[in-house]
Amino acid sequence: MARSVWKGPFVDGYLLNKAEVSRASGRNEIIKIWSRRSTILPQFVGLTFGVYNGKKFIPVQVTENMVGHKFGEFSPTRTFNGHSADKKAKRG
Repeated sequence: MARSVWKGPFVDGYLLNKAEVSRASGRNEIIKIWSRRSTILPQFVGLTFGVYNGKKFIPVQVTENMVGHKFGEFSPTRTFNGHSADKKAKRG
């Protein structure tokens, strides 16, 4: 279910501060974040965020197409290693 329009997008407060500091410094360093639930805002375009997936930080370069989505959408938490081979088919 979507969030009400009158409430506005959800973004953790510390995330806005980190983005401002990074923009002011001018260096393109990875900003480590744990907030996968935060919405990507237009202020974040051009910055690189390290989104935590439960094991490591996945670098996410924010583009204009990502605005309005959540950070968690770009950092998968599960790895698919393929289906296991059918042992019965190999034997016969």
